[in-house]
Amino acid sequence: MPDPRPFYIDGRWVEPASPNPADVINPATETPVAQISHGSVADVDRAVAAARAAFPAFAATSREERLALFGRIVECFKARREDLARAVTAEMGAPSKLAWDIQTGSSIIYFEDAAAVLRDFEFETLRGTTLIAHEAIGVCGLITPWNWPLNQIVTKLAPALAAGCTVVLKPSELSPLSALILAEVLHEAGVPKGVFNLVNGTGAEVGAAIAAHPDIDMVSFTGSTRAGILVAEAAAKTVKRVHQELGGKSANIILPDADLDLAVADGVNRCFINSGQSCIAPTRMFVHRSQLDEIIDRAKAIAASVAVGDPTLPEATMGPVTGAAQFSKVGSMIDAGLAEGATLVVGGPGRPQDLNRGYFVRPTIFANVTPDMTIARQEIFGPVLSILTYDDEAEAIRLANDTVYGLAGYVHSKDEARARHVAAHIRAGRIFINNPPFDFNAPFGGYKQSGNGRELGTFGMTEFLEVKAVLGYSKA
Repeated sequence: MPDPRPFYIDGRWVEPASPNPADVINPATETPVAQISHGSVADVDRAVAAARAAFPAFAATSREERLALFGRIVECFKARREDLARAVTAEMGAPSKLAWDIQTGSSIIYFEDAAAVLRDFEFETLRGTTLIAHEAIGVCGLITPWNWPLNQIVTKLAPALAAGCTVVLKPSELSPLSALILAEVLHEAGVPKGVFNLVNGTGAEVGAAIAAHPDIDMVSFTGSTRAGILVAEAAAKTVKRVHQELGGKSANIILPDADLDLAVADGVNRCFINSGQSCIAPTRMFVHRSQLDEIIDRAKAIAASVAVGDPTLPEATMGPVTGAAQFSKVGSMIDAGLAEGATLVVGGPGRPQDLNRGYFVRPTIFANVTPDMTIARQEIFGPVLSILTYDDEAEAIRLANDTVYGLAGYVHSKDEARARHVAAHIRAGRIFINNPPFDFNAPFGGYKQSGNGRELGTFGMTEFLEVKAVLGYSKA
């Protein structure tokens, strides 16, 4: 573990412009696990200047040079994978298996997939007498969240580097430790100085400075819709590109002919993974009214199998939520569900009975939820599932779309044509039919207040590219 207090700027570790120490809290123990420095506008200025100076040379590197760099990054990442996984568990409470299999495992895949996109991408195409060229957009500010700390860095960083951009990263101040190790990985892999820069700090200080900085050409933000609006407002004054991956309240429509064993297990498990702290979690389960009781029984049994506890122990399948603020928010939402008349199936307020410290939340399921209830409308970002009923397919689609969000949707039916029909009518950026194999290249992003732009695959790469048209390039 590097000393967590300096920042990584211009290829070296540097002290912050002004000392501003802050504890990183282990959410499973509620005790400090490290101390970082919170940066300032001056630190952002240094990082941006380094990225701006490095941009012309890095943008001019060849495809082959960048592919070789990606190969070294992947090998160095794999060598530090155990350290990275342990850091994720300590900083945000992911169970050890989840931290290894998904939190770090997906990051390796996203680096590899970005390299694959780079290998085949056509940066120049000729259309008649006009050349269409894709060029790196410039210096990119990346502001990333605490729930998937490595994953959400790499889904931005990898395509930015593949495109030839330079980067200033602000990881979440709640889960910054894995990002510091990632900086060591990139340094060891030989990322040229100034191409990657890291400044820790708060959204109000460092995030706002990145969003508003006149020498940053693009800002890519993942977080709440409320914070995303602030980022967009700050960025508007310099007319920079803004990519946002924001909140969600995804619907899971279980049609009457679905395989209920698959559909209910898929819905509950996806809702509870990572302690419910996933923006695409299917937190609204829509079931046909005639099947409500059967589905409640199935969901309750699945919830009972979730092992909440110390995330360093192999038997734990759910750790804590990431911090005190989130613990309080999730608790208040559970209280709202009870106060507004939803039926508590399992879980409820407070910690599990055998845990007396840590930000642990009981896996909670509500039934008889109506579309107007708070738990059906607001993103909770915790292990809380709402079960709603419908009478026909048209009503299920209407209720699924009755939200300001549009990040993901889920459909279960044995009738493939019917499932596709429903999927086509859900207003969301990513739809899953019958728990499909995961596609790491599928574009990821949302409709409505779930954001704009896309991550992953070719779509993720193009977010970091400008398009230039050169007319009269050749004679017809």
